[in-house]
Amino acid sequence: MRIAICPGSFDPVTNGHVDVFERTSKLFDVLIVAVFHNPNKKPLFDMEERVELLKLATQHIPNVRIDCFSGLLNEYARQQNTNIIVRGLRALSDFEYEFQRALLIKKIDPVIETVFIMTSSEYSFLSSSGIKELAKFGGPITGLVPACVEDRIHQQMAKF
Repeated sequence: MRIAICPGSFDPVTNGHVDVFERTSKLFDVLIVAVFHNPNKKPLFDMEERVELLKLATQHIPNVRIDCFSGLLNEYARQQNTNIIVRGLRALSDFEYEFQRALLIKKIDPVIETVFIMTSSEYSFLSSSGIKELAKFGGPITGLVPACVEDRIHQQMAKF
């Protein structure tokens, strides 16, 4: 069975993320979308909420499994019985960053392979931080995130 992990903070999940999940799911038997706890970021949604939103946003993809983890990605990959990491890319700047990360993981765990998937051009400008900033100032986010996520972003923003 070919299992791949697509890790990220997904705060919030965007249509660009979903595009990468849909396309990647066709390449593997199981795609684990794993929410990573990043202590360097202050999330809009807590870990449980991000897992819940990802489950809603990917329910149409039968071989996607949503999970969460903290710690080293290579150790998580071993726990999931895979050595394949998938990274979504939007632009050249993403590649430079992700390439360095892939090389670092490869250095500490040589069996790990990283696969890069370009998002569709219609989503190449999307980022979770951009969505949060747009929503914070009342900008339109319809069509940029799944509808279930849009509703939750508006609810979160109303609290501030």
